[in-house]
Amino acid sequence: MVIQRSPISVLLALLAWAAVAQPAKQTNTTSAVMPADKPKQVKGGDLDSNMQLLNLWGDQPAAVHRLYEAAYKTLAARPGASFADLARDAAVQRLCAEAGVTHFGGPMLGAVRPDGAAVWLRTLRPAKVQILVTAAGREEVFGPAESTELSDLSAVVEVTGLKPDTRYPYRALIDGKPINTAAAGTFVTSPAAGSAKTRIAFGADFHRWGLGNPRQAETLCLHKPTALLIYGDIAVQDRDNHLGLHRADYLLRDLHPAWQRIAASIPIYATWDDHDYFNNDKWGLPKGYTEKDRQGVWEVFRHAWNNPSYGFNDERHGVFLRTRVGPCDVIMVDHRYFRTARTNDSDPSGNFLGPQQMQWLEKQLLDCKGPFVILSCGTMWSDYVGNGKDSWGKFDPQGREKIFSLIEKHRIRGVLLTSGDRHGARVFRIPRPSGYNFYEFEPGSLGGRGDGPPAVIRNCDAQLFGVRGKYAFGEFSFDATLPDPQVVFQLVQDSGEVLYELKLTRSQLTPP
Repeated sequence: MVIQRSPISVLLALLAWAAVAQPAKQTNTTSAVMPADKPKQVKGGDLDSNMQLLNLWGDQPAAVHRLYEAAYKTLAARPGASFADLARDAAVQRLCAEAGVTHFGGPMLGAVRPDGAAVWLRTLRPAKVQILVTAAGREEVFGPAESTELSDLSAVVEVTGLKPDTRYPYRALIDGKPINTAAAGTFVTSPAAGSAKTRIAFGADFHRWGLGNPRQAETLCLHKPTALLIYGDIAVQDRDNHLGLHRADYLLRDLHPAWQRIAASIPIYATWDDHDYFNNDKWGLPKGYTEKDRQGVWEVFRHAWNNPSYGFNDERHGVFLRTRVGPCDVIMVDHRYFRTARTNDSDPSGNFLGPQQMQWLEKQLLDCKGPFVILSCGTMWSDYVGNGKDSWGKFDPQGREKIFSLIEKHRIRGVLLTSGDRHGARVFRIPRPSGYNFYEFEPGSLGGRGDGPPAVIRNCDAQLFGVRGKYAFGEFSFDATLPDPQVVFQLVQDSGEVLYELKLTRSQLTPP
């Protein structure tokens, strides 16, 4: 079949090619919309849809199909169902043995430090987990950490005493027996705090179907980032307060070989957005739900990831965090759990994060001493996309102004804003009255979605780039050896092609 293209479509295609062919020069102009590759998506959440997702990127063994079907039915049977129910389900345990499945999830790396990292694992039943790390030619044993019904059968083993910026092979034991895994376990400790160079990958909107993309997983792993930051719409899709279905989606995540490869070799930091919180655009305590529901969703999330901390680490909960990776401070905020409605224009600022998290954020920003800061939020800092739907400026302009003014007043250096939620990948300037520009990077493209708002916002001089319908992740490469330290942003397609590049110096990212 011959496809006829109009002159306009040809022109758009040429403009799109030019935007990719010379990406570093696109710092002051908006790119054209690139032709979208139709991404693989299955949006339903019933058993049939999840079974389709299990096979979306290549056939899984029939035994794995039978296992997941049985596990899904057990977890879907009641809202409070947990992995402990799977531990007590004789049929599920038998099917695990038939499929050669020795654990429900992991290993997943996280909380990387110059002297080590943490390793997360979810077991088939309560058990003791050990991590064996090869260092200086011999294996060192860390743990055991115990998985329990209270921890949703998850265990986190702390690995310490290692050298900075060094690669280490590792393997996991459950009750003294090696696990079966599709991914070779290796990790690299982070550079020392004063180190000059590091690479951090980031993005949002996996939306379940992107988790199994083997080409994206391979490209991510080949880039060998020190950490991967993911901020929302990751593995769970619109489960509200049905905690059993939250867990069914996390189990689906952990059965994907592509995700196993990522999790076993790249330390991961995760926060949530609306779809993995309750449902689309929900926040705070949604109408019709209870505080117990909100805490339950938080508990499931906390035991499904491997962050160094979760919010306040007390009864106030939340999933925000701060960490340090090489020369970069990383701050990831939680804009769902604490959000409250603004009733009038005189309301105090901070409703997007809640007053206490806002105070925490101000303290963290003032404490940042490195040359760069990544400040991430699951939804957009700017208001350009979708008329600002669910953005900071639409919901809490006073809170955003408070943060931006604090950064400018104290001349906090090297702040890079990152966000997600709006499908596709975009880069914006956020001009300030002082003449300073914040830069916002929004690679909400881990799931390759081609729907949602346009990639390029019409008549928006502040947009530097836009693309949708591409599986792609963002990456910051930091170099503090230069007299004026530099960060290079790249948007990397799952094929390995660099779709866009932007170089910024710390002086450009320092308020006047």
